[in-house]
Amino acid sequence: MFQQSRRNSNFGSAITIAGLTYHSIARSIRKTHRNAFMSIAMNMLQVVIFVMTFYVMFSVLGLRSTALRGDFLLYLMSGVFLYMTQIKTIGAVVGSEGPTSPMMKHAPMNTVIAIASSALSALYIQVLSLVVILSVYYVGFKHFTIEQPINAFGMILLAWFSGLGIGMVLLAAKPWFPTPVRIITMVYQRANMIASGKMFVANTLPPFMLKLFDWNPLFHCIDQSRGFVFINYFPRNTSAMYPFYFGLVFLMIGLMGEFYTRRHSSASWGARR
Repeated sequence: MFQQSRRNSNFGSAITIAGLTYHSIARSIRKTHRNAFMSIAMNMLQVVIFVMTFYVMFSVLGLRSTALRGDFLLYLMSGVFLYMTQIKTIGAVVGSEGPTSPMMKHAPMNTVIAIASSALSALYIQVLSLVVILSVYYVGFKHFTIEQPINAFGMILLAWFSGLGIGMVLLAAKPWFPTPVRIITMVYQRANMIASGKMFVANTLPPFMLKLFDWNPLFHCIDQSRGFVFINYFPRNTSAMYPFYFGLVFLMIGLMGEFYTRRHSSASWGARR
């Protein structure tokens, strides 16, 4: 009653939202650790452990000959980076704050900003980890060449975008089915250890096995990225547009579901999680 409302211009509103999103991203990055540098360093360590684990496994099992001609570690990293980007994005979006969160009581904070900041913080950490790890590998160990770096980075963005779409659908369903959504999220992340195709090359798969993996947008992203990273690999069985359309459809479904969920939000949801 005693407050004066002031109309902001479209530009002023955009600046306010951008500033709020920036601070929300910084807050999301600090969730895992109070020190932002340590939060990023822990993610880098996780990526390095993944790469070294697959390197040892391929070496012990004698599977290095099945990889592409070129830098073997680059072959592994081209799969691990995209895998980590998607599953981290899904986890960040599903774990973002909903309409009953105490943060939503502070105007102009809303669920869209919370979701966007969670997704962008995951992308920021993964891209920074990628740049640092590749720089250390290039300077300290071996000079390598990425044939089409811009297109290869585009596949990382597609992996992130498809993860955003999947996370939105799971986030919209989370208040209604908290336990099944938690199980589905965990199963999808674990299944993509194999279903993402980071351990093999799509061109070498027979048709009956290809049908088991071509539903997965991450499978297409990883195979297409290897076509851009290596000069002697041409992906024939995957498409760069499939993960884009997949992510777009799931994002629209997730936004509609989130809007419906927000309209029926209840404070009692917190006790069900």
